[in-house]
Amino acid sequence: MTRVLWLTEHYPPSQGGMAQSCDRIVRGLRAAGAEVDVAHLTRRERPWRVEREHGGRLLTAPLEDDPENALRRLLTVLTAERAAYTHVVAFGGTYSMLGAPVLSALLHAPLITLLRGNDIDIGVFSMRRRGVLREALAASARVCLVARSHEPLVKALVPDAAVTWVPNSVDMADWQILPSERERARAWRAEHVAPGKRTIGVIGQLKNKKGIGFFLDALQASGHAEAFHLLLVGEVEESVRAWLAERADGLAHSFLPFLERYELPSVYASCDLAALPSFYDGMPNVALEAAALGVPLLASDAGGLADVADDEIGFTFPAGDPHACRDAIGKAARASEEELAALGSAGEQRIRKDFTPANETAGYLAVFDEVAGVSRR
Repeated sequence: MTRVLWLTEHYPPSQGGMAQSCDRIVRGLRAAGAEVDVAHLTRRERPWRVEREHGGRLLTAPLEDDPENALRRLLTVLTAERAAYTHVVAFGGTYSMLGAPVLSALLHAPLITLLRGNDIDIGVFSMRRRGVLREALAASARVCLVARSHEPLVKALVPDAAVTWVPNSVDMADWQILPSERERARAWRAEHVAPGKRTIGVIGQLKNKKGIGFFLDALQASGHAEAFHLLLVGEVEESVRAWLAERADGLAHSFLPFLERYELPSVYASCDLAALPSFYDGMPNVALEAAALGVPLLASDAGGLADVADDEIGFTFPAGDPHACRDAIGKAARASEEELAALGSAGEQRIRKDFTPANETAGYLAVFDEVAGVSRR
């Protein structure tokens, strides 16, 4: 039987897209019959604890102000239990990747490293993190990516790394817009959005590194700013607020605070488009969530966005290209309601077909089987 030791810094009750992805993947593997013990290297103040969960255990290992101690204590716990693992997984994060190669060697289980966006996009250029990243990649029997475009970055550090693309997913069985949420969205638009304007939702980390300032500049320069109402949802970087305060003449906009995932369907229902102008990225949950709910994407081709979005489900442009971004904004402004509806429907069908939890789980199980086969030989 497959038994996995899963090291991560991102797992509920932690918030954010990585914690959501980690939880979804672990639940999928456990439901498929794999036993997964999650070692949560948490940055919160939590007591050390080992708890039984359905399909495995949760080992809470608080990093506190001494991460090295946390990793060494985790080894003591695992050694005392004489646990027999078939695989060790590092799910992103510096300390997960720092500890996983050592635990893999001591537990005699092959290492699989699951890279998310910032792990490789930032890590490959980080003086602090690059050494840890390179050692983890070199020790890995397999490196799993959420974006095909990240493979060259991996190969730049470890040319012989074995790489597999396993995209993120969204479970459409429980990701739908309820009638009450549509009504809430209609009420919000009636109160905040002028008649005739289209709402562009920008949801998540609203920072300049996510291309927000770049997008605002392009929107203002496109000649179509007055056609849109900008809805910014999440933690807004102060520089973005300053831009809007100083330069947003004619650009209608609203703010909503960070919202839990279950609160977002009514937000998506308020939007005619979802903007993801990233300079670099993994595979953002927002892209999958918006497309799954029939919201066309206005997106760059950064990272995993290129694997999800094209002009069949939205309006795309090369990352960092201001002229192409302005052109995409213009196309979105000129599109008819029927064209937007067709793009939204095509996006929903694409997610339903290609980005399902079943496909995601099958992808990781195939990696486990292949790595185990190589290890046995």
